[in-house]
Amino acid sequence: MSRKTYFFLILILGSLTALGPFSIDMYLPGFPAIARDLDTTAAKVSLTLSGYFVGISLGQLLYGPLLDRFGRKKPLFIGLVVYILASAGCAVATSVEQLIVLRIIQAIGSCAATVASVAMVRDLFPVSENAKVFSLLLLVVGFSPMIAPTAGGYVTDAFGWHAVFMILTILGVAILGATVLWLPDSYKPDKTLSLKPRPIIRNFLEVLREPQFYTYSITGAIAFAGLFAYVSGSPIVFMEVFHIEGKVYGWIFAFLSVGFIGSGQVNTLMLRRFTSEQIVNVALICQAVIGLVFLAAALNDALTLTSTLVFLFLFLCCVGYTFPNAAALSLAPFTRNAGSASALMGAFQMGAGTLISIAISVFEVPSIIPMVTAMAASATLALVVLVIGRRFITNKVEVQQGADAGVMH
Repeated sequence: MSRKTYFFLILILGSLTALGPFSIDMYLPGFPAIARDLDTTAAKVSLTLSGYFVGISLGQLLYGPLLDRFGRKKPLFIGLVVYILASAGCAVATSVEQLIVLRIIQAIGSCAATVASVAMVRDLFPVSENAKVFSLLLLVVGFSPMIAPTAGGYVTDAFGWHAVFMILTILGVAILGATVLWLPDSYKPDKTLSLKPRPIIRNFLEVLREPQFYTYSITGAIAFAGLFAYVSGSPIVFMEVFHIEGKVYGWIFAFLSVGFIGSGQVNTLMLRRFTSEQIVNVALICQAVIGLVFLAAALNDALTLTSTLVFLFLFLCCVGYTFPNAAALSLAPFTRNAGSASALMGAFQMGAGTLISIAISVFEVPSIIPMVTAMAASATLALVVLVIGRRFITNKVEVQQGADAGVMH
């Protein structure tokens, strides 16, 4: 593969992966404006975010079998069209209930891009390169929290929150065009796979029987849920607890994303000396310790704006190490069922994120406690799952830089 081809593949796959996060991040500064315009509360507006997570969780399971049965591109095209239409609908929504429903549909469309991009990493690159490629995708995805909330704050201030969804519509059209023109077919459709419920469930169960998959996918999902807790809770924490303006919140969100992005790129260098398993172990321990100390400070009312930023930055750094390595270890055992494995992994991630975001939205009184509690709990529980789950792994496929394939232990 030439450098040019490699670059464009990473760019397109990264754009597909970033579509969902961009759809989440860009409208966050508009929460107060949406609440005023639709005559509701910020807590109810946060349910539009929870609805998005619900849609992604459902869509992951839908697209997994479709991507294995029909190949990667056809289901991807359909999903992007659904995303474009739903985004346009969000722009003209007149009630928070309409917005919640349309966000669910928008998410179902966008997760086709997420599932397809993850599965295509497994299709197009050797297993020894997967963790590195996921880290590079994280770099592209990382521009979303740096650009989206900041741009969303200015767009909302100048043109209103409706314009944010019009921009997302245009973005969807651009990504659809790029995939049609430049994304290669990476997987031959498997016509032997049935789309009847029983065979689909059997296929998912086959994936779930792999101890390495369920250990690292569930561990990664729970750990990654800490990021969803931050995304769901931060608009309320910064704009209602610390009384930060929407534009400033966008810049804060961009600053904090540097930790998430930077650690993901440092991860590619660390993989030259350490295995993915070693990195996940250390990163999760650090993430749990930071989360618990953060919670203790919050419960004792010892947090300032500066200390909150420091804790969030360190926590997100840990997530940047955990995510790409846990994802690579989860998918390493698979070739034939990579689409279904990718879908299940994504469903676990979004399911955990949905539960956390809904839990945070229940609290009507502005407070930092719900967000920090969710972050600490997710990191601690993920560490417990990892310690217990890896006892069941007997034939481990290790992801190691420099090897031509996964190394069996």
